[in-house]
Amino acid sequence: MPLSILSADRTFEAASESALPYDDRERWRRPYRPGPWRVGVAALVLLLAAFVLFAAVVIALTGSVSSAATVLVLALVVIACALRLLRMGVWVSSRGLRHVGLLVTRTAPWARVLSVRTVQQPVRWLGLPRTVQGQALTLVRKDRPAGDTAPLLTTHTLDFLGRPAAFDRAADTVEAWAAEYGHGNG
Repeated sequence: MPLSILSADRTFEAASESALPYDDRERWRRPYRPGPWRVGVAALVLLLAAFVLFAAVVIALTGSVSSAATVLVLALVVIACALRLLRMGVWVSSRGLRHVGLLVTRTAPWARVLSVRTVQQPVRWLGLPRTVQGQALTLVRKDRPAGDTAPLLTTHTLDFLGRPAAFDRAADTVEAWAAEYGHGNG
């Protein structure tokens, strides 16, 4: 029984007229992949959560149930932080631009966006107070002064540290979304 998906002599079906599932411009999407540093840190945090969950089971078997419940809640908080860490970044859709942080998410509708551009400036290294020279993708909104908003992306975050080409691709993609939908076009 030949498998048509594995044979080279199969006939190709005509391309369907419907849009591909990932082509839905209404859905929020991150226009770049999470960097290896972000995924690695999230994996380590999830590993820590596994140890805390194991501790909750041991405490439940040997100690009090209330102590086990407290440790279980701590493990769930650690898991939620790891998942939020993976979700952090810039997301775009036809409705606007969303900057997801660890604790806060800010959404700017395209009607309020004046420009999105890459600038050379001192940027925070891995979000710490130490600054280094790098590039940042900045957002200028109609309702706020130009220097009032934090950079959307920088070359020294967990996603782009040591990957300047990935930063350039991501910045170009976000700028293209802004050019297509910004300035009241959306």
